[in-house]
Amino acid sequence: MKIEIPAVPLAERSRPKSIDEFKGQDHLLGEGKPLRMMIDNDTVSSVVLWGPPGTGKTTIAKIISEKTNSEFFQINAVSSGVKEIRSIIEKSKENKLFHKRTILFIDEIHRFNKAQQDALLSSVESGDIILIGATTENPSFEVIPALRSRVKIYTLNSLTEDNLREIIEDSIRTDLFLSTLNIKSVDSDFMIYASGGDARILLNLLESAIIHEIKKDEIIVSKELIEEILQRKNIFYDKDGEEHYNVISAFIKSMRGSDPDAALYWMARMLEGGEDPIFIARRMLVLSSEDIGNASPNALLIAQATFSAVEKVGMPEGRIILAQCAVYLASQPKSNSSYMGIEKALAFVRNNKNFPVPLKLRNAPTSLMKNLNYGKDYRYAHDFDNHFIIDNFLPEEMKGMQFYIPSENGQEKNIKERLKQLWKDFKKY
Repeated sequence: MKIEIPAVPLAERSRPKSIDEFKGQDHLLGEGKPLRMMIDNDTVSSVVLWGPPGTGKTTIAKIISEKTNSEFFQINAVSSGVKEIRSIIEKSKENKLFHKRTILFIDEIHRFNKAQQDALLSSVESGDIILIGATTENPSFEVIPALRSRVKIYTLNSLTEDNLREIIEDSIRTDLFLSTLNIKSVDSDFMIYASGGDARILLNLLESAIIHEIKKDEIIVSKELIEEILQRKNIFYDKDGEEHYNVISAFIKSMRGSDPDAALYWMARMLEGGEDPIFIARRMLVLSSEDIGNASPNALLIAQATFSAVEKVGMPEGRIILAQCAVYLASQPKSNSSYMGIEKALAFVRNNKNFPVPLKLRNAPTSLMKNLNYGKDYRYAHDFDNHFIIDNFLPEEMKGMQFYIPSENGQEKNIKERLKQLWKDFKKY
């Protein structure tokens, strides 16, 4: 007898339809908890759901849609733009005339740029749309402040082993396809380990393993079968999806945390998954300045040399160059003082008026400019001892303001001592 394999993946077929079917997130969906009360009382407001992949963000959004009187639109921030958002907003205004709410679910909302997020503001504030955003990235950094202030942010936790084991058991017992098969045993522990705690990956892996054995009288999902299905674990590294961003984030944070072993592990994960080596080199280039900076200025030179060398050499030899650079960067003293300095300066410029450039600091290439006192009273540093003179190079209104505070790490400690001697009581180092 021919066995018909369902066209819809198990992860979608097994998606919970109600809160009671949902596994995990008891702090949000348990009795008396905020999201449950919002759904039970039909008092839905705009929210951002922040958590690891496969923890139920999309499922929660769909449950909210099913259990409330709303029209539900789902888009992905990777493939959608302002035009699509505006079309949904227009539809929401029509719905509002008939006292029907509109829910807009945006998956991976952290991929929207500022202009795209700005397009949501007035409609969220007016209540034309109820926004449900899903993100694996910290909303504090990836969602603009104006939008954050208009939504509630809920954090989803990683699913526990018990949650994942229940998901496996429920799927085998209740799925219309799996329940017809003679599934004798499943190595749940190894499958949970292999899935990395992602329920979607877990279910897709379970179904792939069962289909592989579909013609046997008894189906045994063993560790060896799971490893065969994994095919060197490439199933877990989608270089165009969420895992791409999760692994590169772990890689960067390992180097920032001065752990060369962790850096090599995450790099290996990326390389095995087919990541572009130039992308890895580019991120190390940024880290060398953002996180190491003047504590070890050679880091930027080595990262630049790595980028050029990998570009010329390619793979597989490029892995050796990448590894050398990652180990070097992870092992260097760290400072983000230059990075924090420019961030403070940019924030000041954005939040204050632009003060005029002092006349003494202006260039005077023409007689008219000289007559207007451009460049007057400017003191040429090289004319003084040690090629330095204490002076104010900022607008008078900003005199004494500091943006760059050197760290005590590596070579930056020497920079700090030099600046401290030069500026004495004028600046605090």
